[in-house]
Amino acid sequence: MRSYKIGSAFGIPIKLDVTFLLVLPVLAALIGWQTEQWVTLLNQTWNLGLPTGTLSQGVTPWLLGIAAAVGLFACVLLHELGHSLVSMHYGYPIESITLWLLGGVANLEDQPEDWKQEFFIAVAGPAVSVALGVVCYLPLSAGVFSGAPELVFVVGYLAIANIVLAVFNLLPGFPMDGGRVLRALLARKRSFARATQLAAEVGKVVAVLLGIVGLFGNLLLVAIAFFIYIGASSESQRTVMNAAFEGVTVRDVMTPASDVKTVSPDDTVAELMERMFDERHTGYPVMENGRVVGVVTLEDARSVDPVERDAYHVSDVMSGDVETIDPDAEAMEALERIQESGIGRLIVTDGSEMVGLVTRTDLVTAFNIIQSAGRGTQVPSPDPSEHADTGGKGRGRTS
Repeated sequence: MRSYKIGSAFGIPIKLDVTFLLVLPVLAALIGWQTEQWVTLLNQTWNLGLPTGTLSQGVTPWLLGIAAAVGLFACVLLHELGHSLVSMHYGYPIESITLWLLGGVANLEDQPEDWKQEFFIAVAGPAVSVALGVVCYLPLSAGVFSGAPELVFVVGYLAIANIVLAVFNLLPGFPMDGGRVLRALLARKRSFARATQLAAEVGKVVAVLLGIVGLFGNLLLVAIAFFIYIGASSESQRTVMNAAFEGVTVRDVMTPASDVKTVSPDDTVAELMERMFDERHTGYPVMENGRVVGVVTLEDARSVDPVERDAYHVSDVMSGDVETIDPDAEAMEALERIQESGIGRLIVTDGSEMVGLVTRTDLVTAFNIIQSAGRGTQVPSPDPSEHADTGGKGRGRTS
């Protein structure tokens, strides 16, 4: 989803995801619609003596809903800042904090593998939420806002919401905070990769249980369960691959330039299609005067009507936007670039010279070989459409 930067705090960009703009009014409406139930709960919990009739008339419930919803997401932002500041304290920069459908996400540029650092980063968010709950409760217990029932309602709501937020986030549903706390504790006597796998398995169980509970009337829990399950699987695979590719460079897994099949920009599209059929490749670097000037794929060739392919040349359909990578870059970086860009290959260049080509297939094959030697776990085989040492999948979209 698209996100929009709305400001920054402590040098960290703050972004709003499109889904946040959808969920905020829904949350505000739900709070406004359930004002009477909330008044009853707040009176029972904090003994506030709020008047139900006054707060449930006219536009008041909807204004209360808006104030409470905005306040809750402000608290979520502070929760994420708690994680972020502790992370920065340990030397791990934060790319951004994004508010979205299910709350907030602090995007770390790197993942700490020291269990103590991860533990304190993980508990920082819930600790901030508990502190916010206490800060909201103290003036209520002292009767500071007794003359303003609307303010008492909002502050009382935030007091409960922050405590619930802290407790819920500490469920061992990796990659939630509780799951990361569990991984940190497991990593005390295990490798980081193994601790991640165990925490991810616990997270999947928690996700299934939440999903089952959510099916009985709370669709939000189903959405959270789906997020936890997918996140646990993704984090586990990523961590295992990081461990497997430690010390492995692009040069170690690439196809050298001498073995890379290329085409000329002057070749016709008909000739290109014939080569693709003969060589079983779906993509080629385009070379001119010893330089890579583009990349052409089966998708590009198909854009030309079959009866006109003798009249069109590779230069007419190729993409001049060439994704390159240094041969000494880490193999994991290459895989991340391929995944983020939605492409099948990267041209490996040393300066302006092409020295090789690395494909998704190269990287997955290398991983499976490394895994067979005892590092990491098996990952799914690549899609057949990505087959070929020097071809691969079409470049797709660029994000």
